[in-house]
Amino acid sequence: MPHSLTPRETGNLPVLSAPPLIRLDAYVAEDGSTVVNGHLLDMGGTRPPNETILDAIAMFARTLGTPVAATVIDRSVRQVARLRVYPDGSSRTIGEEEDLPPGHERTAAEEKAFPPLARVERITQHAQRGELHAAFVLAGALREHLTLRRGAEDELSLEARAIEAYIAYRRGDYTTSTGLALTVARIRCGSDLHRALPEVARATAAWQRLQDETLVTTRGQELRHMWEKLSAEGLLREPSHHAMAQAVRSRMERGSQYAEVQAPALAPAPALPAAQGQVAPEDTPLSPTRRGLRRFTRRAGRRDS
Repeated sequence: MPHSLTPRETGNLPVLSAPPLIRLDAYVAEDGSTVVNGHLLDMGGTRPPNETILDAIAMFARTLGTPVAATVIDRSVRQVARLRVYPDGSSRTIGEEEDLPPGHERTAAEEKAFPPLARVERITQHAQRGELHAAFVLAGALREHLTLRRGAEDELSLEARAIEAYIAYRRGDYTTSTGLALTVARIRCGSDLHRALPEVARATAAWQRLQDETLVTTRGQELRHMWEKLSAEGLLREPSHHAMAQAVRSRMERGSQYAEVQAPALAPAPALPAAQGQVAPEDTPLSPTRRGLRRFTRRAGRRDS
């Protein structure tokens, strides 16, 4: 079941020492699912995502008695909005130059308030209970915000993407899983081939489940190149890795006549480690919203339902 955000639960409150404003983040998935600070919100079936977000952030502002800053990634319209929400329920969108503290300080304040590891634990709990839609949306929100703050090649961003790929695989969404896992493998191949090996294996396991021959071909060409690179470096030491590399070659050569060989089960992605950019192809940069965008701006006196 989705979690309703209740500010009076101490586990949901941000760290009060995060300077100089309490900093929140929100996310709207392409299907309209809404997340605030790592919690999937129950919109009651009728509330627009922007109203749900503003209501949740306004509850924080009233509980804390101070203005709250928030960054909203809205995948449904492919935009990023930065907000300031006040205890009286009013809100306005702000430019990045107004969104203090800037740069590294802002990133540090956001992650001090809501550590990524705590969010991974919540994602894992949903996945263990079989709540895969919730886990997938929360993983996407975590990956999007880390990528926005740190870049696609940052260690935290990569591990969040690997978690999202694993959950997509469990959901049977092999197209999404393959794309996410391939991005991790691609970046690893450019920085650390030893760490790339398990990522290429995960991408291959998802790719083997694809049915769309166009995707099989385009993704398979990249996978074959990765396996050849790993082999040339003498890194294919396990029989299972040789088998997967051969499976990719065989399927690419035989096309639709290829019969999938048994591959090792996709292993869970690792938990997020400590943090460490070129943008990955799947990470199309989002446009900032205009200041005063109406759907995230409202006057004083508006209250959450």
